[in-house]
Amino acid sequence: MKLVTFIEKGREFAGILSKDGSEVYSFEKLQQPFQTVEEAVKGMSEADIRALSSLCDMVKGQGIPYEKVTKCAPIPRPSQDVICLGINYMAHAEESARYKKEAFERNREYPVYFSKRVNLAVADGGYIESHSDILERLDYEVELAVVIGKDAKNVKKEQAWEYVFGYTVLNDVSAREIQTRHKQWYFGKSLDGFCPMGPWIITRDEVGENPSLKITSKVNGELRQNSNTDLLIFDIPYVIEELSRGMTLQAGTIISMGTPAGVGMGFEPPKFLKPGDVVECEIEKIGKISNTVR
Repeated sequence: MKLVTFIEKGREFAGILSKDGSEVYSFEKLQQPFQTVEEAVKGMSEADIRALSSLCDMVKGQGIPYEKVTKCAPIPRPSQDVICLGINYMAHAEESARYKKEAFERNREYPVYFSKRVNLAVADGGYIESHSDILERLDYEVELAVVIGKDAKNVKKEQAWEYVFGYTVLNDVSAREIQTRHKQWYFGKSLDGFCPMGPWIITRDEVGENPSLKITSKVNGELRQNSNTDLLIFDIPYVIEELSRGMTLQAGTIISMGTPAGVGMGFEPPKFLKPGDVVECEIEKIGKISNTVR
C-alpha cells in the first residue's frame, strides 16, 4: 500500500494511492481518523494496513484522479529531524575521501550518524533551491529512507523489522563547501529545499524485509549513481538496534540509509548541480522522484 499527501481544490489531504496508481482516496473519504500520513504511520497496525488495502479495492472508481491533484512529499513537515547515515556504501566512502580526506575519512567500524532539519520536504516534481548566494558546490544523494512505525527502544536486530512501517525515496541534497567548512554536516544538509522525498511511503509488506533493491540517480538523463541496497555497510536491523539501545526511535522517525558512489563530488573534475538541472532518484519497487534545481 502506498500512502500519499496531496492538494486538491486548495486543501491538503492524506490518503492512499490505488493499486494501479490511477486515483487517490483520502483518509477522510475512507472514514479513517488520520489527518496526515505521519498520523497514519503512528496509528496503523499491520491488520489495519491489510483492511485498508482491501477497502481501496472496494471503492475503486470512487477516488480522485491522481493526475489531477498536486503532489506533496508523503510527510511534508516531519515532526522530527531526519536521521541520516553518512559513508554507508564503501565505494562512496572512497570517492568522498578522495574529494576531501580530512572531512570524510572515517573508521568503518562504526556508522556515521547526523540529522537533517526538514522544514518542508520537497515533492516529486518540486524544486531544489540552489542557494547560489551562499554556495557553489550543490550535490545530490539518492538514498533509501526507512519509516519507523512504532516506538522502538532496546530493539534487537532479530525483531527490528517489526518496527519498520515502510520505505520512501529521499534525495539528501548537500552543500559541500558548507558541509566541509563546519566540520559537521547539519547546516550543509539542512538548507531549505534540501530534502526531496517521495513520491509516497510504501508499506513494508509490498517490498519485503532486508530488501535488495537497485538504487540510481540521473542528472539531465545522465546516469550518475547505480548501485544496490545490499551493499550497505551497516544494514537496517543493525542501525535500529544500535540507535534504539541509547534513544527511543519514535513512531514516524525517518532514517535515511546513506548514498552509493556517483555523487557530484566523486567525479574528476566534480559535477555539481546548477540551476536548471533535473535530478531523478529512483529505487526499485519503491518509486522515483524528479526535481529541478532553481
